[in-house]
Amino acid sequence: MGRNILESSLKYASFSIIFQVLFRCITFVLNAFIVRTLGHEVLGIMNVRLLLLESTILFLSKEPLLKACLTNTKSHNWAQVINLIWLSIPIAFLLSICLVYIWLNVLSPVDDIFLEQYKWGCYSIALSCIIEQCTQSIVLVVQSFCFVKLKIILDTIYILVRTFIFVCLVMYNPYSAIGAFAIAQIISAIILGISYFVFFAWYIPNLKMHNKKEQTNSQLFDDMKDFPFRSILDFFPGMMKNENNMLNKELCVLTMSFTRQSLVKQILTEGEKYVMTISPVMTFTQQSMYDIVNNLGSLAARFIFRPIEESAYFYFTQMVQRDVPVKNQNKESISESALVLKQLCNVIISFGLVIFVFGQSYSYTLLYLYGGQNLVNNMLPVTLLKFHCFAIILLAINGVTEGFVFATMSNKQLDRYNYVMVLFSVIFLIISYVLTILLGPVGFIIANCINMLSRITHSFHYIRNMYRNSPYKPLDGLRPSWKFISVLLISSYCTKLSEGSFLRTSIFAHIFIGAIFFFLTIVVWSLDNKELLKIGYDKYKRKQLKK
Repeated sequence: MGRNILESSLKYASFSIIFQVLFRCITFVLNAFIVRTLGHEVLGIMNVRLLLLESTILFLSKEPLLKACLTNTKSHNWAQVINLIWLSIPIAFLLSICLVYIWLNVLSPVDDIFLEQYKWGCYSIALSCIIEQCTQSIVLVVQSFCFVKLKIILDTIYILVRTFIFVCLVMYNPYSAIGAFAIAQIISAIILGISYFVFFAWYIPNLKMHNKKEQTNSQLFDDMKDFPFRSILDFFPGMMKNENNMLNKELCVLTMSFTRQSLVKQILTEGEKYVMTISPVMTFTQQSMYDIVNNLGSLAARFIFRPIEESAYFYFTQMVQRDVPVKNQNKESISESALVLKQLCNVIISFGLVIFVFGQSYSYTLLYLYGGQNLVNNMLPVTLLKFHCFAIILLAINGVTEGFVFATMSNKQLDRYNYVMVLFSVIFLIISYVLTILLGPVGFIIANCINMLSRITHSFHYIRNMYRNSPYKPLDGLRPSWKFISVLLISSYCTKLSEGSFLRTSIFAHIFIGAIFFFLTIVVWSLDNKELLKIGYDKYKRKQLKK
């Protein structure tokens, strides 16, 4: 692990944001294409029912193993780790058998016109998930040794290939859209797996040649003399030399903790889709409309907060030791990690507040530009998007604080928290079901807000206890300055006036006024955070000088 962990984490977050922007742009264009060409029901079957099957299989089969194996990678016995990560394949296989049976025989049926394509879609999703698990050993190595650009490039190729194949097949035969979706899933999963293996089949021999030279001349191979893999076969179970047990007991225990945690987290993350799927609360058409608004409202979370959360989790797992009190840990690492957490809190609360303030005045505008008049004739989508803007603040706070909690908890604490998460999940599902019956789709968002507030409260309690007898107070980053709050209040008032005055007569004038106040808000925030921006700029300059 010769590469700088913080630098690599920041780089991964930056590239991930770019990737998420590209992915979401493709998704939105694709959704519009599906709705205009094929109708809402097809979009509901694919985006809610089938993608929920894929999400459930992949998350439960790989997330616990991957999180456990990413913990303290510097001291890994890689032979044991590779053996452990390959367990994701039989787990995915068993999950596929159970879940496909449920999706085909237990859940509410689809219309007869889509039935055969739907069956083929379920089988194809399961097969593509199993294929994807075959690359998890390489994905683990890619993340552990900070092959940031490789992962982003291959993920981008995966999305582009899947989209291209789907669109081509639909253009050829619009009535087989679900079948085209299934074929695209399988082919793109195969291409992704082959790409990973081909890269390391090329990289490992070239790394050997590079290490024999006295002078280094390639950033791709620098600082990788401790790379433990000497052949592409080492990525397969039982191939590396190993004098110890086949599996690491500590990692197995940690995996079990993460398994229970992942099961609960999956319910919390995809709870509204499970409620939609299991109960006849909404039709496929209504589900597709909710999904469109939900994705649109989650732009910031997917573009910015999720990459930051993933990178922060990896960073904190390397900098903060589990089961060791703060006072007994490396002072420099603890000090740096506390400062990073404080700065992250400051950044995400600022983003969340900006989105909330401007979202109240520009939800109608955004939906109108995206879907046209038909999408905003009913004010429900506008109401949903406004509620989403509030949920984004909670989502931002929860993502970073809970990521820190999961990265630093001991095994016993993780086990205890799993029971708390079970309680949160049960309450969330009950509240979602009840509020959806009473309030419709808005009930899903309100239930999510209640759930996130509960999790945030727990995370705050854990972080305060962790730093109780130390000089560090990272949660102070969640307190914006009075200048920033003032400019947000002014912006909120003025953009609301603009919406009432110009929206119906000149939408571009309304957008222009919003742009002015948005720029003013960014300027005030930048002046408040000059030191943080200076650190980022200095790191960028040093990186450019190295090149």
